[in-house]
Amino acid sequence: MQFLIRFFGSGKNEAQLTLIRFIISRFGYRPKKISYFEQAITHKSNANSKYIDSNERLEFLGDAIIDAVVAEFLFARFPNEDEGYLTKIKSKLVSRKTLSEIAEEMEIRQVLRYHKGRSININTLEGNAFEAIIGAIYLDGGFEQVRQTLEQHVYRKYVNINKVLEEEIDFKSKLFIWSQRNKLSIDFEIISEVNKGSSWEYKVIVLINEQKYGLGTGSSKKAAEQVAAKETLELIGVI
Repeated sequence: MQFLIRFFGSGKNEAQLTLIRFIISRFGYRPKKISYFEQAITHKSNANSKYIDSNERLEFLGDAIIDAVVAEFLFARFPNEDEGYLTKIKSKLVSRKTLSEIAEEMEIRQVLRYHKGRSININTLEGNAFEAIIGAIYLDGGFEQVRQTLEQHVYRKYVNINKVLEEEIDFKSKLFIWSQRNKLSIDFEIISEVNKGSSWEYKVIVLINEQKYGLGTGSSKKAAEQVAAKETLELIGVI
C-alpha cells in the first residue's frame, strides 16, 4: 500500500495515472519513465514537437522487438520443426491483422491520443500503438521484460495460439511434415476427374512409400488432397 501511495502520489497528473493503470492491467508492466508511454500512444495527428513526438519511431522499434521475441518463443517451443514451419507461424503471430486484433481487444483506443476530427482508421492506430507500447516497454525495462510481457500477458490472454496453429498448418502440410520426419516418400495421385457440368469432382489417393492410404473427394484438386491427407493422418494415428 505504501508503494502505491508513493507511486501514484508522485506528482503525476490524472492522464498519466490513467495511462499507468492501463499499462499495468493490459501488459502486466509498471512503467518507470512515463514519457515513453505517452509517446507510444500519441499519433502524429496529435503530436506536438515542443512537448511530445509521435509514436512512429517507437512503433518501428516495437515491431522489431516483437519479431525477435516471437521467433525465440517458436524456436524453443518447436525444436523439431524446420525454418519454413517456424517462419509460417511467426508471420501469422506478428501479422498486422493479429496485432490489430490484440490491440482492439485490449481497447487501446481508451488511451490513444489522436485528432478525432480526422478520418482515421482506429483499428490501424490501435495496432500501431500496440507496437509502440512494446517499444516503450523495451526502452523502459529491457528485452527480458518484453519477453515476459508478450508470453505471460499478451499472447496468453489475447491470442489462442493453438487455434492459430490449426488454421495455419493444413492437413497436407502436416502430412508432409510427418513424412519428412519419418523419412518416407509421399505422393498425391489423382485417380479420377469427373465433369459434373457446372462443376468437377476429383478423387485423390495418398501413397506412402507407394502404399495406398487416405482417399479424398472434392470439387478441386486442392480440396480433394486436403480430405485425403486428413483421412491419412487419421489412419496413421497423427490426429
